[in-house]
Amino acid sequence: MDEETLNNFCGSRFWESNYTWDTETPRLTPCIEKTVLWIPCLFLWMFSCVDIFYIYTSKSRNIPWNWRNILKLVSLALLLGLCIFELGYNIFKSDPAYLVDIYTPAIKAISFVLCTTLVIFHRKHGQRTSGLLFLFWFSIAFMGISQFYTSIEGHILDEEADVMRISNIASYCLYFLMLMLYCVSDLPPRRSEYPPSKNPSPEEAAPYPARLLLSWFEPMVYKGFRRPLVQSDIWPIKYQDAAAQIFNHYNKFWLAERKKKNMGDVDKSSKFSKEVNGIDFVEGHKEIKPKKQASILPPLIKAFGGPFMFATFLQIIEVFLGFVSPELLKRIINFVSSDEPMWRGYFYAVMMLFIGIVMPLLHGNYSLTLLIVGLRTRTALISTIYRKSLKLSNAARKETTLGEIVNLMAVDSQSIMGSLTYINYLFLAPLQIGLALYFLWQQLGPCVLAGLAVMLIMIPMNSFIVNKTKDLQQKQMKNKDERVKMINEVLSGMKVLKLYAWEPSFLDRVLRIRDKETKILKKAAYLRAATTFVWSCAPFMVSILTFAAYVLLDDTHVLDSSKVFVSISLFNIMQTPLMMVPMVLSSAIQAAVSIKRINKFLNSEDLDLDTVTHDTKDEEPLVMEKCTFSWGADEPSTLHNLDLKVKPGSLVAVVGAVGSGKSSLISAFLGEMHRVSGRVNTRGSIAYVPQLAWIQNCTLQDNILFGKTLDSKKYHKVINACALKKDLEMLPGGDQTEIGEKGINVSGGQKQRISLARAVYSDCDVYFLDDPLSAVDSHVGKHIFENVIGPNGVLKNKTRLLVTHSITFLPETDKIIVLKDGLVSEVGTYRELLDKKGAFSEFLISHLQEIDTEELEELDENIKEEIINTNPAFHRQLSNQKSMYSSNTSLSSMRKRRLSQLSEKIISEKPAGEKLIEEEKAEVGRIQWRVYVNYCKAIGTFLVTTSIALTVVNQALGIGSSILLSKWSDDNDTVINGTQNIERRNMYLELYGLLGIGQTLANFISSLTWYIGAVNAGSLLHSMLLKNIMHSPMSFFDTTPQGRILNRFSKEIDVLDNSIPFTLKQCFSFSAPVFGTVFIISYTTPAFLIVIIPIAVLYYWVQKCYIATSQQLRRIESITRSPVYSHFGESVSGSSVIRAYGAQKRFIKESELKVDLNQSSSYASIVAGRWLGIRLQLIGGLIGFFASLFAIIGKDYLSPGIVGLSVSYTMQITIFLYMLVVMVAEVESNIVAVERIEEYSNTPQEAPWDLTTNNATTDWPQEGKVEFVDYTVRYREGLDLVLKGINLSIKGGEKIGIVGRTGAGKSSVTLGLFRIIESAGGKILIDGVDVSTLGLHALRSRLTIIPQDPVLFSGSLRMNLDPFGSYNDEQVWRALELSHLKAFVKELPAGLQHEVSEGGENLSVGQRQLICLARALLRKTKILILDEATAAVDLETDDFIQRTIRSEFADCTVLTIAHRLNTIMDSDRVLVLDQGKVLEFDSPKVLLKNRSSLFYSMAQDAGLA
Repeated sequence: MDEETLNNFCGSRFWESNYTWDTETPRLTPCIEKTVLWIPCLFLWMFSCVDIFYIYTSKSRNIPWNWRNILKLVSLALLLGLCIFELGYNIFKSDPAYLVDIYTPAIKAISFVLCTTLVIFHRKHGQRTSGLLFLFWFSIAFMGISQFYTSIEGHILDEEADVMRISNIASYCLYFLMLMLYCVSDLPPRRSEYPPSKNPSPEEAAPYPARLLLSWFEPMVYKGFRRPLVQSDIWPIKYQDAAAQIFNHYNKFWLAERKKKNMGDVDKSSKFSKEVNGIDFVEGHKEIKPKKQASILPPLIKAFGGPFMFATFLQIIEVFLGFVSPELLKRIINFVSSDEPMWRGYFYAVMMLFIGIVMPLLHGNYSLTLLIVGLRTRTALISTIYRKSLKLSNAARKETTLGEIVNLMAVDSQSIMGSLTYINYLFLAPLQIGLALYFLWQQLGPCVLAGLAVMLIMIPMNSFIVNKTKDLQQKQMKNKDERVKMINEVLSGMKVLKLYAWEPSFLDRVLRIRDKETKILKKAAYLRAATTFVWSCAPFMVSILTFAAYVLLDDTHVLDSSKVFVSISLFNIMQTPLMMVPMVLSSAIQAAVSIKRINKFLNSEDLDLDTVTHDTKDEEPLVMEKCTFSWGADEPSTLHNLDLKVKPGSLVAVVGAVGSGKSSLISAFLGEMHRVSGRVNTRGSIAYVPQLAWIQNCTLQDNILFGKTLDSKKYHKVINACALKKDLEMLPGGDQTEIGEKGINVSGGQKQRISLARAVYSDCDVYFLDDPLSAVDSHVGKHIFENVIGPNGVLKNKTRLLVTHSITFLPETDKIIVLKDGLVSEVGTYRELLDKKGAFSEFLISHLQEIDTEELEELDENIKEEIINTNPAFHRQLSNQKSMYSSNTSLSSMRKRRLSQLSEKIISEKPAGEKLIEEEKAEVGRIQWRVYVNYCKAIGTFLVTTSIALTVVNQALGIGSSILLSKWSDDNDTVINGTQNIERRNMYLELYGLLGIGQTLANFISSLTWYIGAVNAGSLLHSMLLKNIMHSPMSFFDTTPQGRILNRFSKEIDVLDNSIPFTLKQCFSFSAPVFGTVFIISYTTPAFLIVIIPIAVLYYWVQKCYIATSQQLRRIESITRSPVYSHFGESVSGSSVIRAYGAQKRFIKESELKVDLNQSSSYASIVAGRWLGIRLQLIGGLIGFFASLFAIIGKDYLSPGIVGLSVSYTMQITIFLYMLVVMVAEVESNIVAVERIEEYSNTPQEAPWDLTTNNATTDWPQEGKVEFVDYTVRYREGLDLVLKGINLSIKGGEKIGIVGRTGAGKSSVTLGLFRIIESAGGKILIDGVDVSTLGLHALRSRLTIIPQDPVLFSGSLRMNLDPFGSYNDEQVWRALELSHLKAFVKELPAGLQHEVSEGGENLSVGQRQLICLARALLRKTKILILDEATAAVDLETDDFIQRTIRSEFADCTVLTIAHRLNTIMDSDRVLVLDQGKVLEFDSPKVLLKNRSSLFYSMAQDAGLA
């Protein structure tokens, strides 16, 4: 539209420069005043579709009528009336009306009609606030100010009243009223499809301004500031963002995508069925082999693309608005040096404020939207992966490990979520760089390419440094893993290390690995310093090259303030996208890899739901007809040609050799296997007890109930039947005891019985019992069979398929199925099969050869007779087995031994009501300054001072170079007759270059000193921690979980090495520019100091509130994340059990609740970050505004260079303010690691290892005489005595056996002798020397022990025998020969250097025990303690060890702690302990003669008397 047409349209000129711009009293032309209101109206029309979409999708209805919505409608009616009046008045007035007077009221009237419609529908559809209408009324009120002012002024000055003016004034008042009404929310709707929340988020009721500023979140911030937040303080996630809702929304698109890719998928959004059996998902057609893989990307875009695109739109607006500030800076600089009207300066300052307000609001809201889209994406992926994992076929399950599936959910979904925040930079960065180049070209022409070249060169340099850092990180991770593995071994074998006095050797081994780590960390420190050097070089190099090129290329090119500071601000804008691009590319590649991995998993094969039918017409509950099964379509068949029918209520046993297919048969009935041919049918509900019990991480009661309601009578009946009553009495919390992950705090037998109790309580029709009696002792097995499984048990009327290895109960079964190589070999009753003398008979004999004596004793005599008659050769073996009864060992007896040892310790250690394991202390509140001081001391006072001083110097030089640029641009002597003064130009260039080089060097040296110091601090603190832990007494390890100590050496040391140095350095690096900016502004415009104090107070308060709240939110987020992963891993490992019970729906619900709990804290954490960002950016905007305002006020005495310097500095302050708070929060989170390391560096210590005053001679003890004089001992302070006043004397060379019942104090004698536990009274004398007067190593190195458990460490075989290298090879080989290991070691390729794996796992238990014997033979001191070292080895090895000890230690004092009496029957004397006192001490013969002695009764129990 040309100017003349516009003028005719309005009746006056549209733009009048002298009226609006070039005047002391600026005004808008009447034409602009009338047409400017079209802009909000057009905005309303364009974006009303968004509001209509929200109305259409709203799940709420009917907001009650109240003063808010009534007042809105009344105001709109009045506004509409005024518009109609204006329209009528303009049409029918006497003067001819211009088109603008017709169009404007008509456009406004249409807009108000639309507003009225929206208000009515908002009320009807429960919309409590509207962002569109708030922005409409805000913009109409803002843009109507000029017309309102003109009307008021005209009304005051003109005596004659003008109807149109009155109408304008009335309209504006109504605009303002409507704006105020949209600053408050409407009442809650009466009806909503969303369930009510107990603790609703204030976001739901927040009006749009509160949502824009996130002020609805402030109650949480204040609460977190006042006290530490807890989970209950966090508002639940919005219902529409809950996992179930997100999944249903996403799943529609995912199913469509799979269908499109020709994949018949049957998943109907988690609608599982449990009508008959519960195993099948809702019916659907069979999985078809995919032609193409369905990708998660299109469904994600369709499901969450809308908000993402809206955020992108806001981001584009922000990019364009970012270039307004340099333009305003240019105008302000020019204003200071010109005679422009004063109002223009104020206008520029207000515009700076406007940009400083709009950009934070845009940034805060689009980044929050992107983060919410990320959260929703993660939720959708977690839910989809979880559901998929519950229906994965066995073939697909083999391709993916549990760890990989958990990683898909934990790592890959997080990676995709993280990439969404920055992915827009892939196209926004080129846009931003292009715009910056365009504006720079206008300032400096082609010279800008010099600066751009530097920036582009920095990218590959940075990439090179990043790649080198990654390589170093990988090397460091290897060393760290090696060190943590070594420390784990040390902690596991700490008791052995102390008994052998080997701590120094292992301390050196760990420190050697740590030294390798330190070397790599030092290299990383140099690289970090190099990175700092590169990035501190960049701004200086860009500016000096650009400005040098500009002034050197042409003598007429003069650097003025406008060019200098506008160019610097544009280069700063361009620097951000250039830095972001490599990071975004890396993030995008990572996300692409994650998408590929998730696609592969989600497209893998599902379980075939048609494998098992559930026809209720079949008479038999379990039927197989000519069935062949395999574990996958491409796998060989495991079960062949099966024909089985199981009658209702019968007990059918399945027996066969290992690998014959017994468990596979159950899996086939459960639908877990691939049916090659035949028909399988099950009728009725199913309960399943797997071979390896699957236990959940919840209470014992919840494990048994498994989602069913509690029926106390039935529950206690089940507990008694499954022999769990005694266990419940022993457990600290009874049936409310929380069972750890994978049932970590219950024994194997208890797990199996809990699993069985779960099945019994479920009260199903069919029971699949896969060897449920294997993990329990024989007497417990008998109880369970009689009370649960057998003909008189709880399940007597149920159909039971029992896989068993125990032959004891076979006669009581209704039918026996004998499997051999996947085929049914025989079927029949026990009697029938025995008469056949076929495969079943063979199975019985082979089994009887393997079972232990206990089970043999329990076997019915008639059965034994029958079997013996069928196989005479077996009779001889049975006789041999009986004769060996007294010294035979089995797994169950070994378990009993360990339990008795444990109970001895617990009896002595755990008085009523006291916890054995102490709770870990959690630090609350701010970190004490002492911790920071200690860390700085560890770095070194000189290095810390140097680093901080150089950071200050760096900032001072930066300020100096900026002031120099300001002086240069203001220096009139640099230009003579329109050309440059070469001498002055070169002087400025040289000075600028020197200052830049000084700044770069200061930054580099500051970084280098800091990072090197931090490596030293890490090394020092690790060394202190390690030495302290090595010197800690055993009581410390008994009361502190190993994982807790290990965490200090892994997680906390990692934070100390990598996180703390970086975050603390960043704190200094960001605080320096903040203080520098304040200094510059205060130096240039001292008036600024007036406002800096309230701004500083506001900033301090905001960051203090944020740090307190954000730290707690992060902790809660971390705490709530673990159960999501645990539950996920647990469900995947127990998926067959979940499917068997038909509990998929419940587990999905549990998973969703855990995800929602985690998402609520994640969301709160995200909002907290955005809340801070908006406020700090607004503070930055205020600083910019006041700097501009004071510069404009002081234009008469300020030069353009000083103003440019002052305002350009404020343009960067926002990012520094924000990053400073973030880094302070990070430091506070990370410095806790130093505190936790210090905590374990100051624990109580055991006695010194070595004493300068040593009472013992080098050859002590010569005789081996041991005396206990009134000796008492307790495990820890405050506990009861375990040995009470022991008095005994053992002669040198005497062989003593120590016996006693559980808790008698046998092990305590050894521990006291080695001073593992210190005496509470009395003393122990060895050859007359009081052991308490010796250093611990002087004592322990002169005693030899063969401990109960043969502990070996990773390293060479020789190191395991002689860690200090004290003996020559000849002596080592002699010890190996005596321990019958020489031949074995000779055969090893590496011989003595053979690498022993962690815990000696690559050696048999017998070989490990022989190595412990070789250690004793090599050391061979006068006193040997044998702590029942033969309990875990076979009889031959046992006999050999005993003979070797008798011959090689014939002249030594030997103390044997016996758990089996036959090993000490040839002792000189036997010490019988009872309740910590000496009850009997005499030769075995004498004690056996006394039938009333405790020793006699013990010998009688063992069959030796």
